[in-house]
Amino acid sequence: MAENKMMTNLDPKIIKFKALVEESPNIVFFGGAGVSTESGIPDFRSKDGLYNQKYDYPPEQILSRTFFDRMPEEFYKFYRDKLNSLKYEPNITHFKLAELERQGKLRAIVTQNIDGLHQKAGSKKVLELHGSVLRNYCMKCGKFHSAQKVFGSKGIPRCDCGGVIKPDVVLYEESLDNRVIEQSINAISQADMLIVAGTSLTVYPASGLINYFRGEHLVLINRDATPYDGKADLVIKQSLGKVFSAL
Repeated sequence: MAENKMMTNLDPKIIKFKALVEESPNIVFFGGAGVSTESGIPDFRSKDGLYNQKYDYPPEQILSRTFFDRMPEEFYKFYRDKLNSLKYEPNITHFKLAELERQGKLRAIVTQNIDGLHQKAGSKKVLELHGSVLRNYCMKCGKFHSAQKVFGSKGIPRCDCGGVIKPDVVLYEESLDNRVIEQSINAISQADMLIVAGTSLTVYPASGLINYFRGEHLVLINRDATPYDGKADLVIKQSLGKVFSAL
């Protein structure tokens, strides 16, 4: 009775979304910054996002490879202040996706996020298009270092060999990892349901990956309109937490 009452109070689009998830055996989730905002992590392009805050240099410039190479100390001031995801916890969307994976329904998560929250929630098959703050490597010897070391250090973090440590994140002017791109294309092209959520779908080449989808159901969940709304079977403009908590 309680479940029936809850169902009648749900948005019809969320009810349809539940039904599509239940009937789909091969789901892929494609997510952006909006997936983690309910954990407290700011996004980039909203009015309160990182790109609309004031710094000595524009965030787009700070997060470029040229800036990192020329002014690593300034880069790390911004990086430690704004991109430290270690202090955040997964939200209901992260946990529900991990649950769907354990059930064998969700085959992969393709994410533009670098915060590692999907793995923290228990997801195993996570394809990180833009890398992760959890991985860091020495530019001189290649040794990997923990995020705790990088975020807990002062100035420019350095390896035992003296080399500069760089986060394994894709900066502006850098290319995406071809192996991750290929795995993402393979997962999306074989899915029968693609859920695209928390992304404006304006960042290329990542957003172009959904053009490889050939399955039955394309679902877009985002508060703002996207260039792909007209191609979707279902568009939900609700918070991700509300949508996924209904699963």
